[in-house]
Amino acid sequence: MRHRVAGRRLGRTKEHRLAMRRNLVASLIQHETISTTIEKAKEVKPFAEKLITLAKKGTLAARRLAISRLGNRDIVNNEDGKAVKTGTVVGKLFSELGPRYLDRAGGYTRIIRLSMRRLGDNGQLVLLQLVGAEEGKKKHDKPKKRSRKKAEHTAKAVETAETSEKPENT
Repeated sequence: MRHRVAGRRLGRTKEHRLAMRRNLVASLIQHETISTTIEKAKEVKPFAEKLITLAKKGTLAARRLAISRLGNRDIVNNEDGKAVKTGTVVGKLFSELGPRYLDRAGGYTRIIRLSMRRLGDNGQLVLLQLVGAEEGKKKHDKPKKRSRKKAEHTAKAVETAETSEKPENT
């Protein structure tokens, strides 16, 4: 009986679970969204959130802790049929993701259930995503339009503030 034993075994040895967790989180950081099973996603989510919290600190000690827990895998893209190194996972974690979530107090990932099932064992598939990945892209596309009434109201407020600030010389 496994009473009060935390964590999921996932049908793997301890070393295999650790390697799988590191690989899933490295892929999540690199691609910002991954498809996996619900059990693996629930196991990986706290680990990913703790690494992002370390990245928010941004110190050398935090970077070394992240490297020891995750490893420092290279990010390699294929350009014209050749593999080109574009950085490392820990580098992206500390340079892009840490600053992105500075004003957010936790909840950096989300799990979205998919209607598909995995072929073979019929396992429930989910998307594990970083929150805010699509928001950053939308902000750069179009500036937010303000309604006419709101624009007029703020213009009136600015005018009244300016007139009240000017001292009258009599």
